[in-house]
Amino acid sequence: MGLRELKKQQTRALLSDTAMGLFAERGFEQVTVAEVARAAGVSTNTVFNYFPTKEELFFDRQDEVVAHLAAVVRGRPAGSPAVEAVRADLLAAVAAGEPTVGLQPGMAAFWRIVADSPALRARLLELGERAEAALAAALAEESGAGPEDPLPRVLAGAIAGAHRAVLAEIRRAMVAGEPAEAVRARVEEAAERAFGLLASGLRGYPADR
Repeated sequence: MGLRELKKQQTRALLSDTAMGLFAERGFEQVTVAEVARAAGVSTNTVFNYFPTKEELFFDRQDEVVAHLAAVVRGRPAGSPAVEAVRADLLAAVAAGEPTVGLQPGMAAFWRIVADSPALRARLLELGERAEAALAAALAEESGAGPEDPLPRVLAGAIAGAHRAVLAEIRRAMVAGEPAEAVRARVEEAAERAFGLLASGLRGYPADR
């Protein structure tokens, strides 16, 4: 990595961390981008160069999240059904404490900020819809479905919906103050059963790679 790219990453991290500190202290709606810029020692334009909206300052990994399910499906081993690949990936993320899953004890404060902000709740829904659309595109690509065929979109809704529901249960429990390990055990069991039921019906879709 070159020095310029390293500096850009450091600036991006500084802005995100500074913004999160202010959001945690005062709430998302009460903090302006100009205030984030002043606290970080940069201009407001610099903040917007890295994060076009205030919501992106909060969800700073949103592109990764949106692309994730489609990447899991496209990168799964030959012979592995799409739904089972998503289940395995989700369970591995829960077990490993992957940050985007939100099971670390410190994430309760993060999810409370989301719960208190209509703008962040709306952005979270939008990110889920975009992830579902990307998954539908991956399923359509593999199955050879045409744009008029609704099946990939419907099945992506089932798979992505189950995935979102598991993450929503984590958010609900963490905001309620439940111990992270207890939440982990419960959602692992629920995910195993829910995706097992989905897999029994979707095992052959799309056809083996």
